[in-house]
Amino acid sequence: MSAFFGSIWWLIVTLGLLVTFHEYGHFFVARRCGVKVLRFSVGFGRPLWSRRDRHGTEFAVAAIPLGGYVKMLDEREGEVEPGELDRAFNRKPIGMRMAIVAAGPAFNLIFTVLAFWLMFVVGKPDYQPVVGHVSGMAAAAGFEAGDRIQGIGTQRVETWTDASMALIEGAIERRDIAVAVVDAGGTGRVRRLALSTIPAGADEAAAFRDIGLMPKQWALPPVIGSVQAGSAAAGAGLQAGDRLLSIDGTPITDWREVPPAIQQHAAPGHALAIEARRGGETLRLTATPQRNDEAGAANAWVLGIGPAPTEAKYDALLQYGPLAAVPRALGETWERTRQTLDMLWNMLSGRASLKNLSGVITIAQVANSSADLGVAWFLNFLAIISLSLAILNLLPIPILDGGHLLYYLIELVKGSPVSERVQIAGQYVGLTLLMALMGLALYNDILRIAS
Repeated sequence: MSAFFGSIWWLIVTLGLLVTFHEYGHFFVARRCGVKVLRFSVGFGRPLWSRRDRHGTEFAVAAIPLGGYVKMLDEREGEVEPGELDRAFNRKPIGMRMAIVAAGPAFNLIFTVLAFWLMFVVGKPDYQPVVGHVSGMAAAAGFEAGDRIQGIGTQRVETWTDASMALIEGAIERRDIAVAVVDAGGTGRVRRLALSTIPAGADEAAAFRDIGLMPKQWALPPVIGSVQAGSAAAGAGLQAGDRLLSIDGTPITDWREVPPAIQQHAAPGHALAIEARRGGETLRLTATPQRNDEAGAANAWVLGIGPAPTEAKYDALLQYGPLAAVPRALGETWERTRQTLDMLWNMLSGRASLKNLSGVITIAQVANSSADLGVAWFLNFLAIISLSLAILNLLPIPILDGGHLLYYLIELVKGSPVSERVQIAGQYVGLTLLMALMGLALYNDILRIAS
């Protein structure tokens, strides 16, 4: 399946599961509160399939799979027969109405816990939090290849995913953090990253690059994979398969060190001394880099070589028994909730870029890539999206569940419902806000693809 069609398919699967679960929450609690449900629809628009149950509820799957809704008997939306007034939503006590509205996000939260629980039972493959390549801020802080990260701040670290998320959070907040490690010799140490020195305005991706930590599994051996015809490297006799040892006296242990070493030593007419290993033989060659102004200032000098392709392999497995997975799933849900709320606050306060807001295109792409990584990673993705839907729906924006809950809280305080005029005005405001958010998210998606 191509990436395009795979993304569409897994987006439909994702939205189908999460929307159905969300709407089932409203449906389930409405039924328990004695409200008549007229329609339970997954998707919008013309129904592709429908049937009615013995309670008179129409279940439908509609043509546009980007949401869903539960339509309940309500005097504000049409005439209600006198014999069914007690089954109308608007006639129910305010506590029941609030419970029905809150049930959607609550069921998304339940789905999140269940997805994390199943993920831990199945076993989620990941990378061990062992440092490989070190540069920039991490090198200045004393990090060394072989350091195993145990904790970042107050957070325990089990995998590289844990480490990267904690580092990104610290970078966004420009907060210095202590990183507990066990070095290659088995000695426990604390390295301190001065994340407060990251320049203001640097986006999250640039900030993470400035930290300069890479896991050992992402190491790029300094093995030449390709030599450009007519290049300086070809003229010097370098071949695909040669392993670089040094460039003009600078030791090379990772391919990422190759471009900086070339830029450091290159000069007009200056031939670089290159040491490489071919089979069991050590070669000592010279090559004069060529100027390549099109590549930009960072890589102005080139030898005409490319790295050999490598594939990072998972070497850790987060797996628990069914009982042990319960507290682990609850803890993961709590931690992800905290991180999501922190990110929202950081975006609102301007500390995090609004570019972090993603739309349906990014969700589709991540759904496809997560599915390719296996069941556990797809469950992790579903849990995160379900949690995001729960939090989004609880925002106090009219037309969302949180907006309805806000109206009911006002009604609870003042003793009477919010006027219809205020509700209509709120719906327009809410719709405008929601469309603006969706537009920004779509813009970010397109910008991400274009760049």
